[in-house]
Amino acid sequence: MVMEEELEESISKIILKKSLEDWLDFSSCDVVIVGAGPSGLTAAKYLAENGLKTVVFERRLTFGGGISGGGMLFHKVVVEKDALDIIKEFKIKYEESGVKGLYVVSASELVAKLASGAIDAGARIIHGVTVEDVIFRRNPIRIVGVVVQWSAVFLAGLHVDPLFVKCKAVVDATGHDAEVLNIVSKRIHEVNLKLKGHESAYAIEGEKSVVERTGRVIPGLYATGMAVATLYGLPRMGPIIGGMLLSGKRVAEVIIKDLKG
Repeated sequence: MVMEEELEESISKIILKKSLEDWLDFSSCDVVIVGAGPSGLTAAKYLAENGLKTVVFERRLTFGGGISGGGMLFHKVVVEKDALDIIKEFKIKYEESGVKGLYVVSASELVAKLASGAIDAGARIIHGVTVEDVIFRRNPIRIVGVVVQWSAVFLAGLHVDPLFVKCKAVVDATGHDAEVLNIVSKRIHEVNLKLKGHESAYAIEGEKSVVERTGRVIPGLYATGMAVATLYGLPRMGPIIGGMLLSGKRVAEVIIKDLKG
């Protein structure tokens, strides 16, 4: 039994010890996913299930990216038939929409079960961490890790040096902003990476093309979800999420093939 006067001290020591144990473990890992939106969480599940040490860094204190708000804050989103297998694997309830090939899911259940599925598969998800840069090497050019900082440091306007996390693959799952791709575009000049910016809404084309273009951008760097649309100038698709889920699974498949053969 912990003595009353020791309780607060014990709480702090337990949190610090266990948190630092985790950080020491994943300071070198297989895959870093940047962004805990639907494509990032989907990718995390399939990567972790295949034995790859996977960590997801999310700059906010929430899961789900823009999907949490459903469609214009209405709490439902749409998923097409092609992505139903993924919905079932995550044990997300769905219902007929009345339109052939389209189904309806709860945005909150979707986000909760995507996160739960990734965690249960063995992925770690760390909130409140911003990826502010990447680690790269020359000859050949490749990405070998990320530079991380507490999001609160940016919000406070402080200058604090970051820390490094080494990995074999970095996945930009940051959505419309394509934050990691933008960093590489601006700071690694040899890559000559140019982001086109996503086009206006064309749901069926956007859903199809984002999955088709998902994959490796340069050695060690991959894109999934709306980051793919921003990179290649593909249309946006709004609150239909099948393409995001299929893109997450697709990027996991590409990484597994690259890292495990």
